[in-house]
Amino acid sequence: MRFPILASMCLLGVLAAQSLCFATTKGLNQIVTPDIQPVGQLSLSLQLQDARIGNSIELQGELGITKRLEAAVFEGFQPGDTLLNVEYSLADRHPWLLSTGFINWSPIHGGIQPFLEGGYYKGKNEAMAGVIDVANQIFPLLGFAHQQTSKLLLQADFEGGPANFTTLGFTYSATPSFNINPALYFNNSRPGRVSAYIVFTYTFTAFTPHSH
Repeated sequence: MRFPILASMCLLGVLAAQSLCFATTKGLNQIVTPDIQPVGQLSLSLQLQDARIGNSIELQGELGITKRLEAAVFEGFQPGDTLLNVEYSLADRHPWLLSTGFINWSPIHGGIQPFLEGGYYKGKNEAMAGVIDVANQIFPLLGFAHQQTSKLLLQADFEGGPANFTTLGFTYSATPSFNINPALYFNNSRPGRVSAYIVFTYTFTAFTPHSH
C-alpha cells in the first residue's frame, strides 16, 4: 500500500518533535483544531446531525494522553461505524500552534485522513489554517473562533471539496464541564442546501498526570 505524501509528512513530524495548548479533534464545527486536549481530561459527547453531513447519531470519547498527544473514538449508530482520530502537537509557542495527525480511520473500512494544521491564538480570537488528505486529494482547512463572553464562543470553519461545507455555529458553556455546540452547514457545491448539527459534551478528569 502506498501512503499519501501528507501521511508521510505527518509521521515524520510525530517522530521528530517534542509542547501544548486546549478542543481538538472535536474541533470547531467541521474541522479539527491545532490545540490538544489537556492531559487526563476526558470529553464524552453525543452528536446529532443531518445524514448529509455524516453519521446521524454518534457518540464520541476524546482523551488527552500526554501534553502533546490526544486520541478520540467516534462510535456511529446510523449507520454503525467506529472511527479513530489522533492528534499530535508539533509546536506550541503561543500564540502560534502547529499540529498533525489523522481523522476518520475505520478499523474495518480504512479511509485514514492525515492533516497538518497551524493556529494563531491571541486574546479572544483563534485563527487556524491547514490541509487534509482525503483519498489522495488535498483540501484546505480554515477556521476562526471568537470568545464573545466567558460562556459563548462563536465559530466558523471551512473545508474545501465539493462534498464538504462552510459552517457557522457557537459553543455555549452551560457549566465548566458541560457545553452545547449547534451549527449550520452550507454545502460547498450547493450553498442553498443547509444542514443542521448539534453536539452535547461533558468533560471531566479521567486521571491526574504525575508531577516530577
